[in-house]
Amino acid sequence: MTNHKILAISGSLRADSHNTALLRAAQKFSTGLEVVIYDGLREIQPYDQDLDNPANRPAQVNELRRLITEADGLLIATPEFNYSIPGVLKNAIDWVSTDWTKSEGLPLLRKPVAIMGAAPTQFGSVRAQLALRQVFVWTESDIVVKPEVIAFRSHERFDADGNLVDENTIELLQGLLTALTAKIDRVK
Repeated sequence: MTNHKILAISGSLRADSHNTALLRAAQKFSTGLEVVIYDGLREIQPYDQDLDNPANRPAQVNELRRLITEADGLLIATPEFNYSIPGVLKNAIDWVSTDWTKSEGLPLLRKPVAIMGAAPTQFGSVRAQLALRQVFVWTESDIVVKPEVIAFRSHERFDADGNLVDENTIELLQGLLTALTAKIDRVK
């Protein structure tokens, strides 16, 4: 039985991304969650405040805002680029974090959000996750703090088909999804 709808966003555009594979693992290992992976990040144009109103916003942005609003929670898997958040992910967050007209609401306001990440290095996506948490402080989102899911040396945690096979990472992922579910339950 599905209790909550989760919009899952990968900060990586790469076809064989381990971050996207983490989201697929969330679909597989979740209980009581419908995890829907968003695949439109590539189509979101650079943020432009002149267009950031309901009448002029790009269709892809309005669609993302709608999906976030309708979701019970967000699950974000982020790689780390230059010690921070990938530009495409930050750009999308910029588009959905505003309501200049004070008429449509803020999709991220008090939205339960869980963050995780994978990287081939020893340190994983630690700094990107920290930077992303700081962004969500500004949007007043309800962030899951623990457990932290950092799939470092990610090439060792997935098989050749992109399936998460590392038991420790699976356990951490399930813990993160349980914590996200608890936040959503408190809101509802």
